Amino acid sequence: MTATIYHNPRCSKSRNALTILKAAGEDPKVVEYLKTGWTRDTLVTLFTDAGISPRQAMRKAEAKELGLLGDDVSTNDILQAMIENPVLVERPIVQTPKGTAICRPMSNLLPLLAQPLAGPVMDAKGNVLVDEEGNAL
Repeated sequence: MTATIYHNPRCSKSRNALTILKAAGEDPKVVEYLKTGWTRDTLVTLFTDAGISPRQAMRKAEAKELGLLGDDVSTNDILQAMIENPVLVERPIVQTPKGTAICRPMSNLLPLLAQPLAGPVMDAKGNVLVDEEGNAL
């Protein structure tokens, strides 16, 4: 199965999602969106596939700083702001043949995996990300 992760390597949630994908046997395509930026078509496709709106995909703190939380802010304005400020998009986003999701919380990632995880999955510091029963923590 082919997975793509829209990844920010400075974000622990994004790093954890990548660790889980690899533990599940994936060799995901990694898109560092802060470097590559977003296109309108990519954002629209990801949000449509995930069943969410651009407003739902915004990082609230960053959106507030830019005055994007008001009801008068249009979807087009939000998409344009995301293109101009890639950090506005919540992370990580994972896309697999099973679906697309913002994997925050990490439990959103598990249904996208081709196969259930066997055993616990730990991060680089030894913290449990997924327990023995396959539950994201």
